[in-house]
Amino acid sequence: AWVARFFGDNTAEWSGRLTLNPLAHLDPIGTVLFPLINMITGVPLIGWAKPVPIDARNFRRYRTAQFWVSAAGPLSNFLLGFLGALALATTHYLVPESYEHKRTILFVAVSFIEMNFALGLFNLLPIPPLDGSQILLSVLPYNLTVKLYEFWGRFQFLLFILVFMGAFQFIFRPIAPLAEIGRAH
Repeated sequence: AWVARFFGDNTAEWSGRLTLNPLAHLDPIGTVLFPLINMITGVPLIGWAKPVPIDARNFRRYRTAQFWVSAAGPLSNFLLGFLGALALATTHYLVPESYEHKRTILFVAVSFIEMNFALGLFNLLPIPPLDGSQILLSVLPYNLTVKLYEFWGRFQFLLFILVFMGAFQFIFRPIAPLAEIGRAH
């Protein structure tokens, strides 16, 4: 929302979504129901928040704006992951081993890091409605974007099928060793 506003679109601000208050971004199905079903049953459902409303017609320098607005989400995940890693390192070296909650703090920090890097990588996949699809469209020539829209229009269900088949496990493998670090301490 902040990046969109920077490029001239105030839609998110007018909708009350230019806020860090998580309640403004809560989606009853994606933020509450799907994670609850996952926790209870173990069914691999991916949750989501409400998409940030934008109106690309308001953008100055449309393609540049579209790139940065789409990249803002994954970049914020990577930034949060790095900040979590800094907190993890600080906690690991500065908090004495005798502190009874150190193991819990380390586990939460590792989970936070793992989740943010996984979400950042997942959102970079060039499949709609993920941010990676809009990043790709913002850098491709116009004739290719038209062909890609046609292709995606025919295969919108592809992302959901791939998620349920576990096709994106490769995203979690590179960061899985982090979880072991947190669990070991």
